[in-house]
Amino acid sequence: MKNIFLCDQPDAVANAYSQQLRSALSPQQPLRVYTKQEVLQTPESFRDCEAVFSTWGMPVFTEEEIRACFPRLQAVFYAAGSVQAFALPFFRCGIRVFSAQRANAIPVAEYTYAQILLSLKGVQRSAMLSKTDRRAALQAVFDRPGVYRARVGLIGLGAIGKMVCEKLQANEIQVLAYDAFLSEEEISACGAKKAELEELFARCDVISNHLANKPELRGVLNEALFSKMRPFATFINTGRGAQVDNAALAAALRKEPGRTAILDVTEPEILKPDDPLFLCDNAIITPHIAGSLSQEILRMGEYMYYSYSDWQRNRQSIHEVLPQQLATLA
Repeated sequence: MKNIFLCDQPDAVANAYSQQLRSALSPQQPLRVYTKQEVLQTPESFRDCEAVFSTWGMPVFTEEEIRACFPRLQAVFYAAGSVQAFALPFFRCGIRVFSAQRANAIPVAEYTYAQILLSLKGVQRSAMLSKTDRRAALQAVFDRPGVYRARVGLIGLGAIGKMVCEKLQANEIQVLAYDAFLSEEEISACGAKKAELEELFARCDVISNHLANKPELRGVLNEALFSKMRPFATFINTGRGAQVDNAALAAALRKEPGRTAILDVTEPEILKPDDPLFLCDNAIITPHIAGSLSQEILRMGEYMYYSYSDWQRNRQSIHEVLPQQLATLA
């Protein structure tokens, strides 16, 4: 049992790893997925395990549990995005962690880029008005700047933010970016201009949030920022809902009906019927669909297969997560 699939949501493994990949990664038991409960019940069965493959539903283990159940474990391959929830105890046990975060960043960047272009053309606002007031719907289009030489603000230049920034370069869009961990030179190398949050919200036609999921960032996007939005600006959130002050954003949307919010993530994930954002006609809420869905999920399993091949051959992998990166990664 040198390689195993480990997940508390066994069906998720089949979504991320094709049967062909599972046979290649765990030829002895390609279709077997173990849960944490099964591991803890018979820890002796897993003592020769060297590599773990997982995805959404990866269980959280303590250092003591890892040392007792996986004394020979060398690497965890996670066919999903953030490893924040489970990685630290593995790092402390000297186990390497690989993540398909770059693969999951691709559809989020595609979703964001599409929404930015549509926002600059006024599509969302126009669509909301077109069934009741065609003249107002047309005016909503002309109130927006269009794509050419528009100004877009990106909050966070991690994997997703950088991909979005790269895509925007083809449109002659000026990109302002806020990232506390990058220098002015590093941001410039991405094709953007370094700016503070206040400037982003005051000057940009579209603002898109890509901050990492950190407790200290809860509510960081607040009334002081949302009140600075331009009268016909759009705020897009594919980062984390907890980073947004819902009441403050709702107040900004009510004050200027020409503003729009496109929220793929919210806090809570399912808003209550009386949530102020839920009551705003100019808030478009989607059910966390920006990330990998359907066939896109298979790409994450393939990235972990490539990482496993690199690991076997002692080659460096761009998908390895280093312990020090937990401080800045989503």
